[in-house]
Amino acid sequence: MSAMVDGGSDGATVNARQKLIERLGFDPEEMRRKYREERDKRLRPEADRQFTKMEGGLEELATDPHVKEPISRAPLQDEVEAVVVGGGLSGLVIATRLRQSGLRKVRIIEAGGDLGGSWYWNDYPGIMCDVESYIYMPMLEEMGYVPTERYASGPEIQRHCRAIGEKFGLYEDACFQTQVTEMHWSDEDARWTVQTDRDDVITAQFVIVAIGGLNRGRLPQLPGLEKFSGRTFHTSRWDYDYTGGDYKGGLTGLKDKRVGMIGTGATAVQVAPHLGQWAKEFFVFQRTPASVDIRANRPTDSEWAKSLEPGWQYDRMENFNRITSGIPVEHDAVNDGWTDNFKTLYLGDGAKKFEDLGLSPAELGEAADFQKMADIRERVASIVKDPETAQALMPYFPQFCKRPCFHDEYLENFNRPNVHLVDTMGRGVEAFTEKGVMVGGKEYELDCVVFATGFEPNVRAPRFTNVGGFEIYGRDGLKLSEKWSAGARSLHGQHVHGFPNLMIVSPIQSAYAFNWLYIINGQAAQVEYIIREAKERGLRTFEVTEPAEQEWVNKIIERSGVQRDFLASCTPGYFNGEGKLSDTIIVDSAYAGGNVDYFEELKKWREAGTLSGLQLEN
Repeated sequence: MSAMVDGGSDGATVNARQKLIERLGFDPEEMRRKYREERDKRLRPEADRQFTKMEGGLEELATDPHVKEPISRAPLQDEVEAVVVGGGLSGLVIATRLRQSGLRKVRIIEAGGDLGGSWYWNDYPGIMCDVESYIYMPMLEEMGYVPTERYASGPEIQRHCRAIGEKFGLYEDACFQTQVTEMHWSDEDARWTVQTDRDDVITAQFVIVAIGGLNRGRLPQLPGLEKFSGRTFHTSRWDYDYTGGDYKGGLTGLKDKRVGMIGTGATAVQVAPHLGQWAKEFFVFQRTPASVDIRANRPTDSEWAKSLEPGWQYDRMENFNRITSGIPVEHDAVNDGWTDNFKTLYLGDGAKKFEDLGLSPAELGEAADFQKMADIRERVASIVKDPETAQALMPYFPQFCKRPCFHDEYLENFNRPNVHLVDTMGRGVEAFTEKGVMVGGKEYELDCVVFATGFEPNVRAPRFTNVGGFEIYGRDGLKLSEKWSAGARSLHGQHVHGFPNLMIVSPIQSAYAFNWLYIINGQAAQVEYIIREAKERGLRTFEVTEPAEQEWVNKIIERSGVQRDFLASCTPGYFNGEGKLSDTIIVDSAYAGGNVDYFEELKKWREAGTLSGLQLEN
């Protein structure tokens, strides 16, 4: 904050500062210092290198638990019009739109055993969406479906994905349990050749890479893991054979077990209450506490569902995304924790308490954020009975430094006598032993360790080119991993010079939203438009020009100033490269103008009808 609030010689300044302290209940400067201390003690020189993939002896942790009998089939050698790499929500919507636009042969290639992506792989106890299912689940109106709950369970979402695939014929050409190994572009044929681990050789005029970021778990690099004699698994590969039960709970296999969970993010918040209910002893190893607000899930009101008019899902989704982009609206249609956060922090609701103090807009925003996080900490204190545990569960960082969580049983779980919070003071677990794990020089003996340690993020270019597990070779054998080694270069985040007829769907240099379906719908519209135009114009290829690519990169960098400052202030996490904020992270950022502006720009681009920035070849 400015000197007007931080201090000064005149009485008005001192008075304003004192009033701010009184209304917040603490000194803002002391809280800034607390935030910095909490951030700094979590910084590690290895940054995101502190994590490793489930490979190099850890492959067992990546095994698909849903496949009992692997699919047996002969290798494919054929041609399709388009290959969509990934069968999650992005691939599902894009493949559907391409089929609707007239493409007959659209092949989804998916490493899992079915459609669903994150909702196929993740089947842990308590799994559900944390964004309202009425705006999160795809194509509800087209499918004539209304979710059974405001926050639908994972299995309900995956069933819906399968229903979409069946209705729009996506299973006809899909390849499941199949991993792309590499893709090559041929100038002579103007085709992509896609090779897989099943010896498939598939050619296609168009390829869309739609690999998600919540399917390949990551693990902390902890010495001694191979020595541990107990059971270990990642939440994305839940072992119900060991725990018993299902996504609803009933983990009877843990009644005589001492269970540890590493991680306290969005997944852990959903899992922990079930482990606490069923394990003999349950230890939560915390590096950074989560910000946990009220979820208030409820069954869908049947009368409300009957009252919905055509266009309801789009209107509701648009309303949510305008609010969560900081754009005022007359009515909050969703009215949940997400929209409350944005109305409080970015639309002035939280600043009203401080408006008479003469603060600048930035200072008002900071005061509102301070107040919001103080309310979150007060909620912890009101629920968790043990004062020491409650204090350790209180988050000290700005809201949105980490993904906010919403749950009504997580904090209550720590009131169980068998549930123990092990606060690692920001350092994390130190090592595994044969009998358990070490924290602060103390051994915790365990029968089972659950990794709730997140996923290989696809929000950075070098990571994105690794997450899929395959290489993309463009013109003259250029590797995408080489081109993006120092950061992404693209037009709209979708087109890359040197890689004709290839489109990428990711948050990199495109858009980011807390409701990912909004991004999927917008990017699917762009993919469908360009490929339809290519077919109607008889184009062999489309490819972004180098000047257009550079212009877009410049735009991403030029608008990243505020985002850079915010990320630099945050406690370490995957948003800011675990605290190591590099130029690569900035150039890989989403469009800083916000997702509403990003898709408005794409809409204007389509309406112009010139395919500006793309070099076209008939």
